[in-house]
Amino acid sequence: MTPVLCGVDVSSTSLDAAVRHGEAPAARFANSVEGVAGLVAFCREHKVGLVVMEATGGCERLPFSLLWAADIPAAIVNARSVRQFAGAMGLLEKTDRLDAGVIAWYAETKRIGPRPPASATQQRLAALVQRMRQLTALRTDQTNQHRAATDADVKASFLPLLALVKAQLRDLEAEVARLIAADPLWARLDAAFRTVKGVANRTVARLMADLPEIGTLSNKAAAKLTGLAPIANDSGTSSKRRHIRGGRASVRSILFLVAEVVRRHDPDFAAHHAKLTAAGKPKMVVRCALARKLIVRLNAKARDTRNALA
Repeated sequence: MTPVLCGVDVSSTSLDAAVRHGEAPAARFANSVEGVAGLVAFCREHKVGLVVMEATGGCERLPFSLLWAADIPAAIVNARSVRQFAGAMGLLEKTDRLDAGVIAWYAETKRIGPRPPASATQQRLAALVQRMRQLTALRTDQTNQHRAATDADVKASFLPLLALVKAQLRDLEAEVARLIAADPLWARLDAAFRTVKGVANRTVARLMADLPEIGTLSNKAAAKLTGLAPIANDSGTSSKRRHIRGGRASVRSILFLVAEVVRRHDPDFAAHHAKLTAAGKPKMVVRCALARKLIVRLNAKARDTRNALA
């Protein structure tokens, strides 16, 4: 039996809820602890079995976590998918209340199920890794600007900031290493991943934080989840070139870099690269193929590790 669904349109200040049944009761609450308490009461009043909301840049985190804490199952879905669904259904109008109803309708049609929040440790790891990415990007920008500067005083002004960023990155890396070492599964996965020469601290941290499902997926699903699986684009007798699309860009970006390093040390990767290059494949196709081969190997190692611990 399909549970009663409640769609919630989330903004930084408000939560618009609409129930997908009967006369579709709707209400607005503040996006705050008190507001979510009102949403919880609303859901219980209407016997809601699942609350669904879009990912909205972090504004959804508070209501999502508090709903689960109140024993009300919730799920977060892709906002673009919901908008495309609305367009396909001919719904051109857009208001917060209508959007809430569309989210519930989308969840009903797609048969979305509860998606529990990550553990506190997983959330902390993800936050630390995200901050490392931000600081790494900042360091790259500031380093490039430092090199381009010609005035001596301007060049000198970059140095304190670069030193601070370096120190913060070092502290973050140490904390990430501590978290991974303290978790029995993560520690075993860390050791398994490092058997691939070229895979080091940041790659392991990115995989643990941004691809926690690794080892529970088929190799094909892992490649698709990271956006490294060619997507079919066929119609009738026409068979067009297949391109990669979607997936988790944060994982894919580091796989591109690390696959090049692995190729220098692993004969299997080197032979695959040579074969594709000799066949005249474009450089980007070769890069994608190596990154896909790497995620497949890492996923297999993670699967073996999880099975050994089961």
